[in-house]
Amino acid sequence: MTNNNSIEVTVKEAAHEDVGRGIARLSLDAMKALNLVSGDVIEIEGRQKAATLVWPGFPQDTGKAVLRIDGNTRGNVGAGIDDKVRIRKIEAGYAKKVVIQPTQPIRLVGGEQYLGRLLRGRPVTEGQLIRINILGNPLTFAVAKVLPKGVAIVTDSTEIELKETPYEPAKAPKRGREIAGDIHYEDIGGLDRELQLVREMIELPLRHPELFERLGIEPPKGVLLYGPPGTGKTLIAKAVANEVDAHFITLSGPEIMSKYYGESEERLREVFEEAQENAPSIIFIDEIDAIAPKREEVKGEVERRIVAQLLALMDGLKSRGQVVVIAATNLPDLIDPALRRGGRFDREIEIGIPDTKGRLEIFQIHTRGMPLADDVDLEEYARTTHGFVGADIALLAKEAAMHALRRVIPQIKIEEEIPAEIIEQLRVTNEDFIEAHKHVEPSAMREVLVEVPDVKWEDVGGLEDVKQELSEAIEWPLKYPEAFSALDTKPPRGILLYGPPGTGKTLLAKAVANESECNFISVKGPELLSKWVGESERGVRQIFRKARQAAPSIIFFDEIDALVPKRGTYMGSSHVTESVVSQILTELDGLVELKNVMVLGATNRPDMLDEALLRPGRLDRVIYVPPPDRESRKKIFEVYLRNKDILAKDVNIDELVDRTEGYVGADIEALVREAKLAAMREFITAMGEKSEEERRQAIGNVRITKKHFEEALGRVKGTLDLEHLEDYERQAWKFLYNQEQRSLLEEASSMIKRARLQETDKTEQEVKDLTSALKNAVYARKKDFGEIKRLTEDLKKKLERPMAQMGTAF
Repeated sequence: MTNNNSIEVTVKEAAHEDVGRGIARLSLDAMKALNLVSGDVIEIEGRQKAATLVWPGFPQDTGKAVLRIDGNTRGNVGAGIDDKVRIRKIEAGYAKKVVIQPTQPIRLVGGEQYLGRLLRGRPVTEGQLIRINILGNPLTFAVAKVLPKGVAIVTDSTEIELKETPYEPAKAPKRGREIAGDIHYEDIGGLDRELQLVREMIELPLRHPELFERLGIEPPKGVLLYGPPGTGKTLIAKAVANEVDAHFITLSGPEIMSKYYGESEERLREVFEEAQENAPSIIFIDEIDAIAPKREEVKGEVERRIVAQLLALMDGLKSRGQVVVIAATNLPDLIDPALRRGGRFDREIEIGIPDTKGRLEIFQIHTRGMPLADDVDLEEYARTTHGFVGADIALLAKEAAMHALRRVIPQIKIEEEIPAEIIEQLRVTNEDFIEAHKHVEPSAMREVLVEVPDVKWEDVGGLEDVKQELSEAIEWPLKYPEAFSALDTKPPRGILLYGPPGTGKTLLAKAVANESECNFISVKGPELLSKWVGESERGVRQIFRKARQAAPSIIFFDEIDALVPKRGTYMGSSHVTESVVSQILTELDGLVELKNVMVLGATNRPDMLDEALLRPGRLDRVIYVPPPDRESRKKIFEVYLRNKDILAKDVNIDELVDRTEGYVGADIEALVREAKLAAMREFITAMGEKSEEERRQAIGNVRITKKHFEEALGRVKGTLDLEHLEDYERQAWKFLYNQEQRSLLEEASSMIKRARLQETDKTEQEVKDLTSALKNAVYARKKDFGEIKRLTEDLKKKLERPMAQMGTAF
């Protein structure tokens, strides 16, 4: 800091919400030094001069001489991030007239009013560039003339004139600048860490090569950006080129390919020569896997020569100078390995799928110039768009704007100018975003995505204990991660849902995916199995890779016993299933950790599963989904008979519950459906002769009666009998209880069998009551092991007493 009326400050990037508002945020101590208050006009002097309004800085900038300005202002000032600029307070008058010209040929109807609204209250100077975003298309305008001259503030009375002829500045912009486009760091959301890595790799060597000379090292020469399509790889390259004011050359495979021998390599050399002549330069190779595939795998001679030429140019005998190569791909494993070593692509940076915070930043960026209604909640959209990459969110915002536009199209006459009041009332509402969400699906999950059905906890009747356990295992780690980190513990890796068919295992999986707002990947075993060696294992790897990229996610294996059977069971079969089992075990508990990925399996044959799958660290939580008891059956009936208006008065749900012993959830759904069909059959038979109008009026009087349920009970039988229920329950003991508890249950079970075998007409009522009480205690949902032990001993004494008496008598 020097004299009293100007100070030197460091330029930093603006917050996402401040972009395009024409404001600069200055740290509070710097404001005090210049005697500034919020809303004053300051002049920023870099390579050029620009004026802007000053606002107080953020708390984290306190004590630092920091000025936060957006990319548009940085371009007007001619300064980059971390550059030093000088600022001073200036007095600005009011503008009488401002003439604005576009930088490219364009006709904007109603542009004067729009730009007038945008610039109201802002200081403008001649030569200043203004960047606005219309429906996702960035447009740049230049202030050609300001009256009176100098810095002036635009007011409601300022006359705005918008010319159609493009603006031609006295000093032509640097070649290559237009190719990069007017993209700045603030236009990239959710990639702060990745941007930081790219900046230190590229910006530092191009701006301050003397630092590397002092250290006696070669600056990095290549960066490989990889990740799913649409995450912002090309955007990062463009932003870096723009911010460092470097010559930017884009290169794509088909451009350099030629049918003539040696011509493809020559074109590649020409690109590098042009870059050296215009250094500092950035060469951006998009989809590098297309022009530099693995040489041992390609058949064509041209591709091999191009790879060899690229290797020579990137790390040959001839020095490259200030030329940085950035390459982007979503298939890094297909690139020739020789390119992926130090000296060529020095650093590989993964550009992943954004998390909730990143998605919110991207939403803020793409809705910047949008007139949003009050009911629009960007935070809510960010929470519910798991798996969406930046390109998907941009499309979602554009689709919502187009939906808002469709509402006003009927009021517009195409050949006439649109009235200003229609443009004024145009707003993008919450309904527009909801509608847009229906048409945009996450591209990162397109190959494996299963649209999460709209199943909520209340759609699953009963099973309260199971819901609670699932909620603890899946929802808690996502909603309360701080609790897990405070206790230094990890949530369960996987869950196995086990129980008789039709009890609601798949329904629970759908509900938990919906309630926890996760991406839901459903895997059907037979789809993965392939006759080609290694294909099945590759399918498993891809599913887990997608799940990791789109975390938080749930991988759901339905009928998991088909995919992960016991190894060594089928001697005559191929080795495919065993390889798949090994691959799944490795993915679940291998060197690559699963973070925010939950594996959910469902089966009714746990005895067929490989034991290694059920150890802690893999599917470490086994949840038994029992057949519904009386209370649960009542809740299931209530779910399927929510609409009480269609029930006749003679239908008694309690009576139906009593008569459906042995019915599982799927049976009850079938029973209710059959009763509804019986009512429909009766209605259609009765109204066969009537007109359509009479049928439409009479449809509201249809009721499901007791007779219809009687008919349905005759057709739909319960899938489980008492013996089956007890078998399933006994199989569950192995997974749910420890050795001591299992021994106690087994002993109680054998005592019940013994009592049944000895039962005759003369058996005491007390023994019958004891047997019944013990059976209820053994097969109860929540077991009281003290009570089971007491009842077992009592029954044992009662059964052994007559034997002892018989022995003495004999």
